[in-house]
Parts: sequence; C-alpha cells; structure tokens
Amino acid sequence: MGAGFAVTGGREGWIRTLLTAIGVGLGVALLLLTTAIPGALSARDERGRDRNEQRGQAAQAGDHTLLIATVDTSYKGEEIRGRLLRAEGPKAPIPPGLAKVPGPGEMVVSPALADLLDTSRGRLLRERFPYRTVGTIGDKGLIGPDELAFYAGNDTVTAGDRWSSVLRITAFGSPFPADPMDPRLVLLVVVMFVVLLMPVAVLIATAVRFGGERRDRRLAALRLVGADARTTRWIAAGEALAGSLFGLLFGLGFFLIGRQLTGVAAAFDLSIFPADLDPSVPLAVLVALAVPLSAVAVTLFALRAVVIEPLGVVRAGTPPRRRVWWRLLLPLAGLAALYPLIRRGSESGEFNRGQVVLGVVLLLLGVTAMLPWVVEAVVARLGAGRVPWQLAVRRLQVGSTAAARAVNGIAVAVAGAIALQMLFLGIENDYVKETGADTTRAQLSVSSDAPVGTEGIARITGQLRETKGVRSVFGRSTTRLAEPGEDPGPGASLTIGTCDTLRELARIEGCADGDTFVVDPRTSSSVGGMRPVPGKNVVIDTGHGPRASAAPTPWVIPKAARTVPGRSDGSGIMPDGVLATPGAVPAAVNRQLTYSMTVALDPAVPDASDLARNAMARVDPLAQVYTLNETQESRRFANVRTALFIGSTVVLLMIGASLLVTMLEQLRERRKLLSVLVAFGTRRGTLSWSILYQTAIPVVLGLILAAGTGVALGAALLGMAQRPFGVDWTGLASMTGIGAGVVLLVTALSLPPLWRMMRPDGLRTE
Repeated sequence: MGAGFAVTGGREGWIRTLLTAIGVGLGVALLLLTTAIPGALSARDERGRDRNEQRGQAAQAGDHTLLIATVDTSYKGEEIRGRLLRAEGPKAPIPPGLAKVPGPGEMVVSPALADLLDTSRGRLLRERFPYRTVGTIGDKGLIGPDELAFYAGNDTVTAGDRWSSVLRITAFGSPFPADPMDPRLVLLVVVMFVVLLMPVAVLIATAVRFGGERRDRRLAALRLVGADARTTRWIAAGEALAGSLFGLLFGLGFFLIGRQLTGVAAAFDLSIFPADLDPSVPLAVLVALAVPLSAVAVTLFALRAVVIEPLGVVRAGTPPRRRVWWRLLLPLAGLAALYPLIRRGSESGEFNRGQVVLGVVLLLLGVTAMLPWVVEAVVARLGAGRVPWQLAVRRLQVGSTAAARAVNGIAVAVAGAIALQMLFLGIENDYVKETGADTTRAQLSVSSDAPVGTEGIARITGQLRETKGVRSVFGRSTTRLAEPGEDPGPGASLTIGTCDTLRELARIEGCADGDTFVVDPRTSSSVGGMRPVPGKNVVIDTGHGPRASAAPTPWVIPKAARTVPGRSDGSGIMPDGVLATPGAVPAAVNRQLTYSMTVALDPAVPDASDLARNAMARVDPLAQVYTLNETQESRRFANVRTALFIGSTVVLLMIGASLLVTMLEQLRERRKLLSVLVAFGTRRGTLSWSILYQTAIPVVLGLILAAGTGVALGAALLGMAQRPFGVDWTGLASMTGIGAGVVLLVTALSLPPLWRMMRPDGLRTE
C-alpha cells in the first residue's frame, strides 16, 4: 500500500517520490562510481604492464626479435610516452594496440596526440617528430584516452647491452609482479575510501526522509479509516522503499551519464577509459540490497518518536531531551578500535583493514549522532534578538532534527577531510623527496648512451647553445677509474669536460685544457671506493656501463693534479673522484665517451624548453631530456592525492545538490506558513534572513563538531603511522571554509524559490 501511495498519491506524492529518487540516485551513483574506481585503476595498471618491454629480452638478433628504444619527451608540461622500433625479423613482436610494427619513417600515435598534432598548439611538437603518421594506437596500448604516446619506426636504432636505452626483446609485458603498497599508503587509501563513502551514506539516509513531515500527517488519515499504528509505520516504510527503488534506477542512470564524463579526471592528470569504470558485481549487488533496506530502517527509526493518531500527528509537543551517553559511545568505540593499531606503521607493519574501517566509521558516525544533540542543546539556550533571528531560533527550538540531518553530510565530509589532511601532511616527507637540483642554475638535464666522444660532445653543446631560448649549456662525460689488474675492485669516478663545465662541478680558480683536478673527499659524494691521488696508476674503464665491449685504457693521474672542493651542479649531482679536461686523457678514451648536459633556459623566451627539446631531437634522437625539479614525488602517492581531489570534488558536488533538494523540499512544506507570514505583513527580507540564520546555526555547530572529530581521528591516524602529532591549520581552515561555502551557496540558490513561495496564492488549499 505504501508503494502504491508513492506512485498514485497525486501531484504531491509524485513530487515527493521524485525528490527522494533524485537524492537517493545521487548517492547510489556516487557509490557505484567509488566501487568502480579500484577496478579502473587496476585496468590501467594491467595495460601498462602489458606494453612493458622488460620481458623477453634477447642477446642475439633473430626472426622473433625487435629493437626498442625509449624516447619519452615532454611538451608544454605534458608528458609524452615515445618508443622507437626496428623489427629484426618478420615475426618481431607487435606492441599492444598496433596492427603491425611501423616501418622506417612511419609513426603510430595515440588519438590524443593525433588531435594535438593537428592543432596550432602542436606546431612545435610536429617539428620534433620527423615521421609520417600512418595510424593510431588502439585502447589496448594506452592507459587512458587522454594519454599522449607514439611508436615510430627507425632503421638507425642499434642494440646496446643491458645498460643501454635500446633493448632487444621477443615479447611485450613485465616479468615482475606489481610492487605492493607500503602499509602507510594502504592506511591512507583505506581511510580515504571510508571518508568519501560515509557522507554518501548520510546523503542517502537524508534523501529517504524527504517530505517526511507531510507524509506523516497524511498517515493520520489511514488511522481514521482503521489502520493501527504498526500498519501506518510499515506503510510509510513501503513508500520509502518505493522511493529508494526509483532512486536505484536514477542512480544507475546518473552513473552511466557520469561514466562518460571521464574528461573531468583528465583535468587532474588521471586518464580513464569510460569502459574501465565497471563496478564489480558483488559490490553492485551489495549497493542494490543495502539502499532499500537502509531506506526502510531509517524510516522506521525516524517514526519511533512520532505518534500518528486519527486526528493528526503529535510532534509539536515538547519532545524528550535527547540522551547523550549513547552518542558519546560511538566516537569512543571508534578510538578504542584504532588504539591497538597505534605505532604499527613501520615498513614491515601491517594494519588490520577491517579494524581500521570499523574505527573510522564509528568516529564519523559519532558526528551524525552528536550533531542533533549539540544543535538542540545550543538553540535551547539562545536568547532574544532581531525578528529574523527569533524566527530562526524558534523554528529550530520546535524541531531541529531536519536541520541537523541536512548538515550531517557536510559535517562528516569535513571531519574526514581534516583527518586525511593531517595524515597527508604527516607522511608526505616519506613520498616527496628533495632532488638537490638548483632550478635557478639549470632547468633541463640531458643524458645519452651514444659514444660521440669529446668532439661530438663539443658539437652537440655548441648546436644546443645556439638554440633560441637557451642561455647556457654544460656538457660532460662521466666514466670510471679502476685499479689495474683482472680484479679492479671498487673504483672512482672520472668526469671529463671543458674548464667552464668543471667550474660548475668544483671551485676552480685557474684552468686550461690539459689540467686535471682531484675532488676533495671531504666535499665529494663518494662513500668508500678507490681514493685517487696524483701520480697513481689507474685504468680508464669506458666499458663500464653502455660500452661493455671497450677495453680499459691505462692512465696515470698527473702529479700536477690539484685538489679542489667539489660542489653540486644545477641538476643536484655532487662530483667525486677526478675532474679532467679533454687534453689530459688519452685520445682513445675521448673517442668512446658518452655524455650528459645541464641546460639553463632564458625565462623571457616563450617555449624555450620545447625549442631545446626540438634541437636535441635533431642532433641525437635517443637523448633523454628531463625537466629539473627541486622535489620528486612518488607516483603512487601522487595518484592517491589525485584520486582524493577528484573524489572530494565529486562528493561535495553531490552533497551540495542533495542539500539543495532538501532545502527546496523543506520550503515546499512550509509554503503555506510563509504565505501567512507575508500576508500578515512580514517583510521578505526578514524571512530570507531567518532562513539564512536557520541554516547557518546548524552549519556552524556542525563544522565545530567536525573540526574536533577530524583532529581526533587525524591524531589517531598519525599515531598509527608513527608520525608526530601536528594539525594542518591551513587545511583545517580551508576544509571548514569549503564546507561552509557549499552550504551558503545552496542557501543562495534557494532564495529565488523562497521568494516565489511567499506569494498570496500559497494560501490556497484543496
């Protein structure tokens, strides 16, 4: 019967059911989206592993071998994955997403890269690729639709050894299992999911009670025709059940629509195929069962204090004061569940995930349990004031449940966000490291395995130095010194470069070609190893690393070599061992040298970085060009941070939409009362301010409660991660400010409907 009322109760019933379905649907869509995220990230990782070239490496060329070189690059701050290919036989492996290996001069690109190359924004990038585009990479070869990637055929690629950037392979894929997350990051992910999902549960519970007061009054008519109290409660539950079932359908529709909007994630540097957002069947079934059952439970729980009589609903009398003792038990039980896990965050420590989830859920449930009591206790003590204030306070004193229920979602979200901010701040140093780079001295770093020798290094640095936007270039080669003999033992470093380059690496006053310097061990980065001294007999082992076939060359460190204090270059590398100019080492060594460079750019020249990359692509296609940064962040930590930003944004938008629907429903229920007040001469501005106060009081109290709960939860999480207690006051202020801003925005959006409801025709009734 209750389900029938939901769909046959006339215009009022349909509007009430529609609002419930929309509110529940928003929550269901967010639940489905959240349950689909782990699978989407797993699918991304699986495609990334399938195209990895570390599997099936071969020493000899054959019909089944392929040469592949890494030529990743960057354009206007966007990373581009690049590979050069050369098939050594007719049965060479084909990269995932390609129909065949591209021939010399041909290039296969991702759809996103193809679009970029076809625009005016990609003009400089087209100059970097001297290849003809012959196709696009399929979805199997990309981690996401917005990834920039290419495969190019190049017949000049030659095989190196295991240290080289050129590999010979017989198959694609990774031979290594995925690295497990460390316990602290697992803790962060688990807490993040709980924090994002708890407001959704509160949102759904709130949506189920849309129009509850009017629905309860209508149930009195059923008592008049003979229904008992128990029957009316189950009829109300049936009506809520019908609304929740419609909400499931709405939620599925919202989810399918939202799944196509994966471009939003691209704004956070996370590219996902819509098909990857596929919730697992068990979780989807759990959502489908939990939502209707929760709707029935919430309705029955809400009616426990409502007496539905044949002549009306008794709720206007003075309600019994809420008891606080059982409400305090929830957060205390949450802290008790988390306490045994304190100081378990060592590298080998493991957290009981179920215990973590239980503790966090109980703490956040404590917010929803305590907020109605706090609002009731505070508004009961509020005194007189101006007319809008009195109207708002009196309305809250008569019944504050609906107001507290509307704010619960924001309060839970803010409490969880504050705790996560504290945990992020506490463990950030574990995943964000200083590189030592000085970006005021250099902005790019270049390295290459090509044995161009001293003359080649001079030629390349000269060409790059003439490029527009390049201010300075310092090129050098680093090889190895060792003891003579079959078992050379630990060696030392030999860095060869011009005097200008060596001055970047050490404090040198006088220098000419042919000079040699020994880095003072007290200022070097060397720990142990051979200690080079002037006059020492050594061998220069250019075969160490990419040139394994080269034989060591005997050399004597000149007796005139001066000891100089070392200093780090622009890339943060601290030299050690011996520094030598090209004239100080044998000619045979100079011909075998590979190189690296640091490049300083002119900030006044637009696109200077891309111009430098284009120049390097022309002179050495296999050279790796890196942007220097003062800090380096763990990829996994960055992904978690990105996921949190996306999730928080979506949750706040959903909560804001639900709050707007809730407020419109409350205004609709009070339409006649508002019209009566206007008819008696109450100013519209007075009513508008009263609505604002009526919203602001629970919001302020909810945010204060959320801040305290969030700090308590954050302290427990920091203790679990073995990090000192510290409050991110900036994050706390920003989170509470965002929460308050969402509510104020919703209130502002509800003012136009409020003004329309103040018209005299609101007094009409049927």
